Amino acid sequence: MNAEDSAEATAPETPSPSRRDLMKLAGASALTANAVAPAAAAQTNLSDTRSFPRDFLWGTATSAYQVEGAWNDDGKGESIWDRFVHTRGKVRNGDTGDVALDHYHRYKDDVQYIKALGSRAYRFSISWPRIFPLGTGPANAKGLAFYDRLTDELLANGIQPFATLYHWDLPQALQDNFGGWQSVDTAKAFADYAGYVSAKLSDRIRYFFTVNEFSAFVELGYRSGVFAPGLTLPAARLNQVRHNAVLGHGLAVRAIRASAKPSTKVGIADNLTAVAPLIETPEAIAAAERATRELNAAYLTVVMEGRYTDAYLNAAGADAPKFTAEDLRVISSPLDFVGINVYTPVYVLPASAAPGFAVVPLAKSHPRMASPWQAFGPEALYWAPRHVQKIWNVKEIYVSENGCGTADTPAADGLVYDTDRIMFLRSYLSMLQRAVADNVPVRGYFLWSLFDNFEWADGFDTRFGVIHVDFATQKRTPKQSASYYTEVIKRNAVA
Repeated sequence: MNAEDSAEATAPETPSPSRRDLMKLAGASALTANAVAPAAAAQTNLSDTRSFPRDFLWGTATSAYQVEGAWNDDGKGESIWDRFVHTRGKVRNGDTGDVALDHYHRYKDDVQYIKALGSRAYRFSISWPRIFPLGTGPANAKGLAFYDRLTDELLANGIQPFATLYHWDLPQALQDNFGGWQSVDTAKAFADYAGYVSAKLSDRIRYFFTVNEFSAFVELGYRSGVFAPGLTLPAARLNQVRHNAVLGHGLAVRAIRASAKPSTKVGIADNLTAVAPLIETPEAIAAAERATRELNAAYLTVVMEGRYTDAYLNAAGADAPKFTAEDLRVISSPLDFVGINVYTPVYVLPASAAPGFAVVPLAKSHPRMASPWQAFGPEALYWAPRHVQKIWNVKEIYVSENGCGTADTPAADGLVYDTDRIMFLRSYLSMLQRAVADNVPVRGYFLWSLFDNFEWADGFDTRFGVIHVDFATQKRTPKQSASYYTEVIKRNAVA
């Protein structure tokens, strides 16, 4: 989950305007047949206009550090997040992921919650230091065994596993020895890890995401320092971290191709800057396409095109990353699918001067969700996949994350009536349905998140789950949004 909007830091400067119902319907049995029939007919017609393709895949998502706990159990090594949360003052309230949701021990019960939602897919991440405690060297058999068990449990319950290989929990030893992603040695170690895991699990896991959200772990971890490992690097070193991250992705793609079963599919889960035209004119739409390339220049654009844009390199000047032609070939290794994490849009208008678009600042009164960084903008879930298809001719797209943080508090009856999350999901899914109706090849959607969990520097204060978690008792309680999402899946339509 991306914790703040940092995309502007990665591209050239742009000009401004840079399980119970809430209530039961009293007397429902007294309604006459004539009163019910028109409503039923209207609902059917509405579903027809809001439906998704028959084979659309509805899923949920989590990440290892945010849910697993068991931070030093069964031979797991220390991660940069373990070190970070144990450093005083780094995380709100001094919260840690030491226990988190205790998913490591409760995974069987948690799979039943996925099944009860009707979700047919689950995107989870694999903890690199659980597999290689020091990042490299001998593998930890007990760590791999956990993901064996989890995968088997998912499949036994009719749930397709989608695995993410890197969701920010870098082995601390690689940070200590190489400076983490400051070194190409970390990128090479990531490829070795990816090849090993895919060889062991691709007999049952068909889809692997290499990296989750380049800009989140790079910009927040190495630029602003609010995420692990907590560094604030100067421009030249930061640009090299960016390059090493996408290089690690490309090396991992090649390692998976060499090691996994032939039917394995590989892609990324990137929180691209989702650009939307402020007004849908042809000129503004063209400006949004230009902005999508430039505002994602350091990450998705170079991955898809095998080159950095001229504007990005010119803006970096002497601080531009050092790279070779072979680096670019590796970075752009062909993908089977592209996952996009979409939360909030950046609005643009056309501009006559270079770069051909102007970012429009959000109004002070623009609606936001509970997290200050998350501006409400459902159209992001239409334009982001459409741009990915149009600009890079991608044939298989997944919304690998979408959801919102809200201020969820159980009511007197113990339930959570998260009307704001339901509003969010209905609005965003309506825009996603518009995209698939326009033949944008979105094949599935992963709701973030299955459970309330450890929300990085925010600790446990911000809740993104459709299932409420009492972190003191580990009690799980489905929210009203869980009922809503179940209805969406059941209808295969916006509910």
